[in-house]
Parts: sequence; C-alpha cells; structure tokens
Amino acid sequence: MSRTLLKISVVYFMLGISFGLYMSLTHVFNLTSVHVHVNLLGWMSLALVGIIYHLYPNLEKTGLAKLHFWLHNIGLPVMMIAIALAILGVSNVFFPIATAGGAVTLIGIFCFGFNVLMNIDKRQA
Repeated sequence: MSRTLLKISVVYFMLGISFGLYMSLTHVFNLTSVHVHVNLLGWMSLALVGIIYHLYPNLEKTGLAKLHFWLHNIGLPVMMIAIALAILGVSNVFFPIATAGGAVTLIGIFCFGFNVLMNIDKRQA
C-alpha cells in the first residue's frame, strides 16, 4: 500500500502544480482553495502516509490503514470537484457535497491517526 500511496500522491502533485500554472497563466485565482487542498491533502499528506507505511510496514497491514486509504481516496476527489463546481457557480448543491467529501476524508485521516497512535510501537525490524 505504501507504494500505491506514493504513486497516487505524485499524481496529485502533478495535478496540483499543473492547476497552479493554469491559474497563473490565466490570472484566474478563484479556485485557489482547490489548488491548495490538492497539494496539501493529495500530494503532501499521501506522500507522508506512504513514507510512514514504508518505514512501519505493520501499520499498512491493519484494517484502519485500508479504511484510511479508501476514505481518503474517495472523499478527497469528491470534495475537490464539489468545491470547484460550487465556486464556479454551477449549483449550491455542491457545497454540502463538498462538506460530505471533506467529512469522509477527515474520517479517513482519523483512521490513519488512530492507526499510528495504536500501532507505531509495534515496529517490525
């Protein structure tokens, strides 16, 4: 799972930086929050989780790790797309969808946090 998370994080990195360059070229910055969240919750967070799982392989074998993986990777794209559509004025219905995606992501991140707090001392050499 650590390698998969690192690969996914790199995809988010490429998307986030490309999106930032697009905003710079067009001088349209109303979607800055999407750019920032893609880079922080996609690239940085998932890269760090992938590295932690690589360093502590017992952590990635838990049910909490699997739950985190799926919740984070479902919630984040839902949140990002919904925020973008809401900011662009497509419909106000996307604001609660963004909140739901954020809540799913948050629950996933809490799964990761609890996994680390409960299992980090069980490091395998």
